[in-house]
This record gives sequence, C-alpha cells and structure tokens, in this order.
Amino acid sequence: MIEAMSTIRLRDGKFVRSDIWREGKWLDLWSVVHLLSGVSLALFLYLLRLGTPASLALAFLGLVSYEMWEKIVDIEETPTNRFMDLVVGMASFLPAFFFLAPRLSQTSFILVFGFVLTANVVMSVFGWVASQKAAALEKRLRARYARNRLRLRGSTAKLREKFRRGRA
Repeated sequence: MIEAMSTIRLRDGKFVRSDIWREGKWLDLWSVVHLLSGVSLALFLYLLRLGTPASLALAFLGLVSYEMWEKIVDIEETPTNRFMDLVVGMASFLPAFFFLAPRLSQTSFILVFGFVLTANVVMSVFGWVASQKAAALEKRLRARYARNRLRLRGSTAKLREKFRRGRA
C-alpha cells in the first residue's frame, strides 16, 4: 500500500516524488515529526532539570546536529526546509518547556511524554519506510529509463542506417 503512495514523476528531466512524504520547499509532513521532536525534547530536558540556559542550548544544538546528520547522509532538502525544520523544532520546544511541562502532574507528564514520543517515533518510521520505498522505486525507474533510452538509440541508429542506404 505504501508503494502505491510512493509515486515518482519525471519533470524537466528530473525524477520528482509526489507522495505525501516528499520534501517541501518550506514545510512538509516531516515538519510534524520535527514539531513532535521539539515537544519530546522539551519534556525530556525538563525532566532532567538541567536548567533553562543548558536546556535551551542542548535543544538548539540537538536540532542543528540532526539537520547536519541529514545533510551528511544525503537527505535532499532545500535550505529553506532545513531552516524551517529548526524553526519548527524550536517553536514547539519553547512552549512545551516553559508552559506545558511545568503545568503537568507527574502522571500527566509521563502520559503526555509517552504519547508524544510514541507518535514521533511512529511517524518517523512511516516516513522513513515511505522514503526508502520511493528511493527503490526511483532506482527501478532510472534503470528502466536507461534501458529504454539505449533501445531507442539503437532503433534510431538502425533507422539512420536504412535511410543512408536508401539514398546511396
């Protein structure tokens, strides 16, 4: 079922994903994962009671490090999307750290943290699986495109040869 959602179109000579997990210019479905990551990180750092300056620094460094890791492993994103991933992560971290976490009872804190972390992991896994399937589909399409191109070049060469023989 996910493979059916992993569609790739050829646009201007480039393969472009058109499924719901494709990378957007500014925001995309992965932005929800970054939002949940910011909240999870806020609740985790609040739980550690490291203090506000240390928690803010660790959150920012963690989110930047994740974006750097994405770049290292060749996850293609526009610079604006990378920037917005940081903005979304920090924008969800701040209210969760300063307003949500302090107002929760211990039981509520554990339930909210568990729910947000679980939703974050589940969405990340679904997105990763969809991305891997899209990458495999793109690889198959590229191979088919290359075979068809070679076949077409061979046919064109045969037609040219027939045309030259006919003129001679």
